[in-house]
Amino acid sequence: MNLLRAAATVSGLTLASRVTGLARDLIISRVFGASAETDAFNVAFRLPNLLRRLFAEGAFQQAFVPILAEVRSREGDSRTRQLVDHVATALFWAVLAASILGVAAAPVLVWLVASGLARDPAAFDLATLMTRWMFPYILFMSLVALSASVLNTFRRFSVPAATPVLLNLSFIACALWLAPRMSQPILALAAAVVIGGVLQLAVQLPALAAVGMLPRLGGLRSALRDPAVRRILKLMVPALFAVSVAQLSIIINTNIASHLTVGSVTWLAFADRLMEFPTALLGVALGTVLLPSLAKAHAEARQEDYSRLLDWGLRLTVLIALPAALGLGLLAEGAIAVLFQGGRFSANDVAQTALALTGYAIGLLGLIGVKILAPGFYARQDIRTPVKIAVVALLTTQAANLVLVPLYAHAGLAASVSVGALANAAMLFVGLRRRGLYRPSPGWPVFTGKVAIALAALALALWLGGRQVDWTGMQAQWPLRAALLTGLIGGGAAIYGAVLLLLGFRPRDFSRAA
Repeated sequence: MNLLRAAATVSGLTLASRVTGLARDLIISRVFGASAETDAFNVAFRLPNLLRRLFAEGAFQQAFVPILAEVRSREGDSRTRQLVDHVATALFWAVLAASILGVAAAPVLVWLVASGLARDPAAFDLATLMTRWMFPYILFMSLVALSASVLNTFRRFSVPAATPVLLNLSFIACALWLAPRMSQPILALAAAVVIGGVLQLAVQLPALAAVGMLPRLGGLRSALRDPAVRRILKLMVPALFAVSVAQLSIIINTNIASHLTVGSVTWLAFADRLMEFPTALLGVALGTVLLPSLAKAHAEARQEDYSRLLDWGLRLTVLIALPAALGLGLLAEGAIAVLFQGGRFSANDVAQTALALTGYAIGLLGLIGVKILAPGFYARQDIRTPVKIAVVALLTTQAANLVLVPLYAHAGLAASVSVGALANAAMLFVGLRRRGLYRPSPGWPVFTGKVAIALAALALALWLGGRQVDWTGMQAQWPLRAALLTGLIGGGAAIYGAVLLLLGFRPRDFSRAA
C-alpha cells in the first residue's frame, strides 16, 4: 500500500471536515459572537471532548490499535472479530457509566474546568445545563473511535476521516434553523453536538459490516475474560495517565482563561480551530496511517522498515509544518478577519484572536511532531515512556504560563502550549534515538538547508504582501479581502513550491520512500 496516497486520502477528507468546521465557526461567530454565553458553551463542550479524548481517541486507540494489529497478523480475522466484540462490550458499559456520572456531577465538573464562570451565575448555570445535554456525546464518540480503529487497521481510511463532517453539518443546521426557534438560542449548539455524535456512529456501521467486523455487544464479565482485552486494559492505565496529563494542561489553561477578560475562552477556541487545519491535515493524517503500519512492522520484526516509516513522517512534517506555521503567524489577522469578522464578532475580537493564533503557530512543528513521534512508542506497546515525557511537558507548559500569561494574557496561554509541545516533541525524538528505534536516513542536513531557503523566500513574500492590507478596515469589502488573502496564500505556496523544485525536490521521492 502506498502510504503517501493513503495519507493524502485521509488529509483530503480531513480538509473537507476542517472546511465545514470553519463554516460552522463562521456562522457561530456571527450568530453568537464572543460573549459569556459562547464562553459557557465552549467550557461545556470542553468536558465531553476531554473524556472523548481519554476514552476514545486517546488512551483507547493507543492501547487498542497495536494489539488489534498483532492479533490480526498472528491469529487471523476470526479471532480479530471476537476481540472487536469483546472490546466493544467493555467500552460501551464503561463509557455509559461515565456518562451517567458526568450528568450527575456536571456542576462540580464545570467549576473544576472554569471556576471563573462562577462570577456570572447565569453563565455558570448555562454551562452546567449544556454539559448535561452533551455528556451522552462521549458514548457515541467512543464507539466511533472503536469503529475507526478497526477500519484503519483494515486499511479503510476514508470513512473514519470523513465522518467529522457530519458534526459540523449538525452545528450549521442547528445554528441556522434550530437556534431562532429556541427561547435560549445557544442551547441549539448543545443539541447539535448530540445529533452529530449519533450521525457519526450511524455512518460507521455499514463500513464495519462491509469488512465483517460489526461488533456485537454482550456481557461485561465475558468480555473481561478475554486475555487480549485484559492486555488492552493494562496498556490503557498508563495511556489514560498520559492523555490525562495532556488534558490536564487544557483544563488548567481553560480555567486560567475563564479568569481573564470576557471572551478569552472564545478567542482561544477560534484560534485553536484554525490550528486544527495543519495539525489534522498533516499530523492526524500521518498518525492515522503510520500507527497501524508501525504496529505491523513491529509485529513482523521489520526494524529497518520501522525506522524508515518514522523518517518519512518526520521529513513530511518538516516540509509542510514549517511553512504552515509561517503562514498562520504572518497572516493571522487576515485569516481571522476574513473568516470571523462581522455580526457580533468585532475588530477587537479579530485582534485578540489573531494574537492567540500567533502564539499557537510558534509551536506547530511540535504539535504535529508529537503525532508522528508518539506512535513510534505506541506501536511497540510502550506507553510508559510517552507518559513520563507528557508529565515533563505539562510542567514545562505551566512554568511558561507563570511567565507569559502576566505579560500577554490569553495569547500567553497559547504561547505556553507551543512551548510545551516543542518540549514534548523534542523529548520523544531523543527517546526514539536513544533506544535505536529511529535512525535518520542519509541526507537530512541538505534537506533542511533547502527547506530553510524556501522558507526564507516564503516569509519575505508573506510579510511584504500582508503589511499592505488593512484587514479589519476592509470589513465592508469582504470579497476583495477574501481574494487578497487567497492570493497571498496561493502566491506564497507557489513561491515555496517553486524554490523547492529549483533546489531538486520531487513529490515522487516521498512516494517511493513511503
